[in-house]
This record gives sequence, structure tokens and C-alpha cells, in this order.
Amino acid sequence: QVQLVQSGGGLVQPGESLRLSCAASSSIFTFYIMGWYRQAPGKQRELVANIDTVGRTNYADSVADRFTISRDPDAKNTIYLQMLNLKPEDTAVYYCNTGDHWGQGTQVTVSS
Repeated sequence: QVQLVQSGGGLVQPGESLRLSCAASSSIFTFYIMGWYRQAPGKQRELVANIDTVGRTNYADSVADRFTISRDPDAKNTIYLQMLNLKPEDTAVYYCNTGDHWGQGTQVTVSS
């Protein structure tokens, strides 16, 4: 069974940065698309960013100029989300995803 293990997140002030990490337990094959979703209280889960095996990326408009998704070149099933200039509206639980598999979720809170 595939497991996605997340790390990172926490409480920061507006304008600060955070990095999230996600490692998939399986190394048998490389997951074609891996990504990050987030869900704020009272809102639907939304795509933040995803990346395929050759590095093509896709971002939500709200984060495209502030967040960067990347894939570890030495561990293809590990991805990162570098978040710069965080805003209060980025507050949410962030989930790593590939196919039908989800990480445990990580709280990101941006507040002064």
C-alpha cells in the first residue's frame, strides 16, 4: 500500500515562507503526477500545484507567483512545495496527492 508522508507546515506571519515535503513510500515505480491540494475551513479542497515526471508544473492562479513545486532529482517520489510571501488566505490544511493516494495533511496558518 502506498503511503504519502508529509512534513513541514506550521504558524507563520504574513510575508514569511514555509516549505512542505511529501515522500511516497513506494519506489517500485515513479508516480507520474504528484501534487499539493489545500482545504480551508468551510471551503472545498482545491489544487495548489502539481508536477509530472519531466518537471512540467501547474499552479493555481492565486499562488503561481509565490509558490514553487519541485521534485527531488534523487528521489523521484518526493516532492516539495516552497511557499513564499505567505498570506492569511493561504491558511489551510495542505495535502499531498498522487492518484487515489493522499497524505495525512499539514496545517499551514498565516496570521499576525
